[in-house]
Amino acid sequence: MHVLVIDDEAALRQILSALVSRAGYSVDTAANVSEATAKLVRGDVDVALCDVRLPDGDGIELVRRFKLPGSEVETQFIMVTAFASMETAVEALRAGATDYIVKPVHNEELLHRLAQIDAMTGLRAENKALRSMVGGGQGLYKFSSPAMQQVDRLVNKVAITNSTVLITGESGTGKGIAARLIHEQSPRATFPFIPVNCSAIPENLLESEFFGHAKGAFTGADKAHKGLFTQADRGTIFLDEIGELPLHLQTKLLHVIEDKQIRPVGGEQTRGVDARIIAATNRNLKEMVKEGKFREDLYFRLSMFHIHMPPLRERSSDISGLIRHLVRNVGVASVSGVMEIDPETDQALLSYSWPGNVRQLENVINRAYILSDGGHIRLVDLPPEITHKSVAKEAVDPVTTTEGNLRDRLRQAEAKFISKALEDASGDRKVAAQNLGISLATLYRKMEELPIPGTMRNI
Repeated sequence: MHVLVIDDEAALRQILSALVSRAGYSVDTAANVSEATAKLVRGDVDVALCDVRLPDGDGIELVRRFKLPGSEVETQFIMVTAFASMETAVEALRAGATDYIVKPVHNEELLHRLAQIDAMTGLRAENKALRSMVGGGQGLYKFSSPAMQQVDRLVNKVAITNSTVLITGESGTGKGIAARLIHEQSPRATFPFIPVNCSAIPENLLESEFFGHAKGAFTGADKAHKGLFTQADRGTIFLDEIGELPLHLQTKLLHVIEDKQIRPVGGEQTRGVDARIIAATNRNLKEMVKEGKFREDLYFRLSMFHIHMPPLRERSSDISGLIRHLVRNVGVASVSGVMEIDPETDQALLSYSWPGNVRQLENVINRAYILSDGGHIRLVDLPPEITHKSVAKEAVDPVTTTEGNLRDRLRQAEAKFISKALEDASGDRKVAAQNLGISLATLYRKMEELPIPGTMRNI
């Protein structure tokens, strides 16, 4: 991911650049609107960290210029301001900014925001890859494993109903594509499908984003705003990362499911909404219920129909077909038109445990294609975590003793595995996340939950 730091303070540009670079992102800088414009028009900037006040213009106006409808620039803007107010935040978000942070910048907060955007970029790539495995809109790619055949059957069965659906599974297993397939095969297919990453919206704006707000509801609310549920009326709203939703929003979501009514922030009247809810998470909601972090009644409401996306390591019979499908797709896009896998390379791919699932497999194939010569993918073209059998074995069987509590043993093994990945990547979290086959956002969450060193000080 390529990041552009836009700030007129040279010292802050240097500090932020070093922080972003250490996290594994490529970085560039601009001191004013003019320099930023010249670099943004190239179209290669994924995220711009943009100061609101610049010497030759307004950062929010810069956002408006590059977020016009039809613009080919896909840069995500995170506004950086020393003037913390809801009015500034709302103005920036309405202009098209993705998020905002307030000076002084906290290192972990900034890296977390960048990781969330990076994860969404990965999700879009995952959906693109997985959608290539969907046959004519009729169901999932024809996997050979009984587990995925069962998923396909469940998707087809629930699609024609109005049931709420909970999709669980690890990152990269295809939860998003399963949700979209349910919508596309449902009677609601001609109406909107609204995907929402619950972890990517600032908590203080979640209620307004979900349910909308009335004119004058807060400073900067100069007109009424339709929420995501209203936008999804008669269609489907897909609540990804539902486990990240704060408790007070969980309560309001429960009322929406039960009453099919929403009340905009600052509004006096409720209004009916008919949006089918599909939720997804890679977290264990049952454990979160026990820990008081997720409402039990909401869990039961969401899991009226539960689909679990199995990890790739539990359906090894699918791996060979997936490899050939992905290699064939790469071959179609290649100059030679043909790509082949050497036998030893094929064996290494089949022996690996794929902790990042289909998303990781696709990334590995694409990387190998770039490194390959003469239309052959060789063992040397694969990343080291696949060619080192000891690492692959550890990923499959991390617990080598039966002593102690199982949950604690698994946490210790997971912490050890992540620490090893960070060590192999020389502390580069971006590279470590790629080698682990997880998103950068997931790596940061794991580093918060598990006893893993590496927390940086704040700027």
